[in-house]
Amino acid sequence: MRALVVYESMFGHTEQIARAVAAGVSVHFETDVQTVETAPEHIPPQYDLILVGGPTHTFTMTRSTTRAEALQRGAAHGTQDMGLREWLDRLDAHPQEALVATFDTRVQRVRRLPGSAAKAAAKRIRRLGFDPVALPESFYVLDVDGPLADGELERAEAWGRKVAQSARYPQGVR
Repeated sequence: MRALVVYESMFGHTEQIARAVAAGVSVHFETDVQTVETAPEHIPPQYDLILVGGPTHTFTMTRSTTRAEALQRGAAHGTQDMGLREWLDRLDAHPQEALVATFDTRVQRVRRLPGSAAKAAAKRIRRLGFDPVALPESFYVLDVDGPLADGELERAEAWGRKVAQSARYPQGVR
């Protein structure tokens, strides 16, 4: 069984989370990790599980304008032109048997406010016909430019294991 983790990252925190999620998933699946810039626009049929993540900007997935602001603030990753939103818009809508899960990074101080990149991505992915295997998950940074909150890498790895186990044993058979 094979999994694909696709992520967008501006300050590097979502990349760290994506790699931790992939480490957890790899307990149950052979796992590939790609940025939105290099991820395929058509999901190859060998993938049974797809995990998609990005940073939350203004309560949703990034936009060209919010990525430009991040780059002006010193973000060393990502580009203004391509983000999770654009990748999902380009994604070939030929659903397959692959299950999906979404995650994001958010600033901890707005933890209780509505909206997240993971929720917005999950909604778009469901519209494309893919089946969610887990609820969207948020991981927290202390401020826009970081660092990650304590314990988030460990929590991301544990979440990846849990999602992979749910995808591998969808009927609860362990």
